[in-house]
Amino acid sequence: MRLVFGLVLLLGLGLAGGAVYMAQQYITANEQELAQERAARASIVPTTDVFILTRPMRYGERLRRKDVKAVKWPVNAVPEGAFQKEAALFPEGEKELRTILRAMERGEALLKVKVTDPGDDAGVSSRLGAGMRAFALRVDVASGVSGFLRPGDRVDVYWTGRTENASAGSNEVTRLIEPGIKLIAVDQSADEDRSNPTVARTVTVEATPLQVAALAQAQATGRLQLSLVGAEDETVSGEVEIDQRLLLGIEERIVEVKEKEKVCTVKTRRGAEVVEIPIDCSN
Repeated sequence: MRLVFGLVLLLGLGLAGGAVYMAQQYITANEQELAQERAARASIVPTTDVFILTRPMRYGERLRRKDVKAVKWPVNAVPEGAFQKEAALFPEGEKELRTILRAMERGEALLKVKVTDPGDDAGVSSRLGAGMRAFALRVDVASGVSGFLRPGDRVDVYWTGRTENASAGSNEVTRLIEPGIKLIAVDQSADEDRSNPTVARTVTVEATPLQVAALAQAQATGRLQLSLVGAEDETVSGEVEIDQRLLLGIEERIVEVKEKEKVCTVKTRRGAEVVEIPIDCSN
């Protein structure tokens, strides 16, 4: 009897130990799963809606609802000027559509700088900033950088003409008059995605009213030459002016004219001969 009781006791202790072990394993596994879930939740990036294109679009196309869709976008990586609400993108529904200003690919975020305001077309007026004006300059194959100018490029404008100098008289000079001015159209095209070189007859620049007056005066009194500025070049050219003397290294000579010394004389007759005798001019 005692042997049976002892066996039962041992069996009970074994079962209890096994249950405790299994319970510990279960609790440990649950704690690990909870820790992993907490870590996963902590790594989740908060998102917001951003509208993207559903197909490639090119300059001048009208933007419709079927061309866009909202996707989840990381909040800390939303591009500046992105549309996050349909009401902001289509405030008047499809009665007043926006126009594409720059080529975009499928899946690209739609930005305000790449579309016009609702109802506007892709003309030059949509490119002008506040207080700015559009002004056309006449160019040819030489002054227009061999046709490599495109809307969106920046150019330095040089003027060559004659100036009047009090000491040197009329003198032809070349001077930088407007550095880093932006082109908004070449001939009648404002498409920034054009890639083929075109020999233009006019380029349209974005300028302040004061710059417009300066360019008009320069165009009327001399010859203009455009110099293309690099796309990544943020430097601003300072004062630049060169004339023929500086170009050829000719130094201007200053000739001093000395006043001829005054000589006073008195004439005296000596017989039949008249003689001039120098005297002090103060007398």
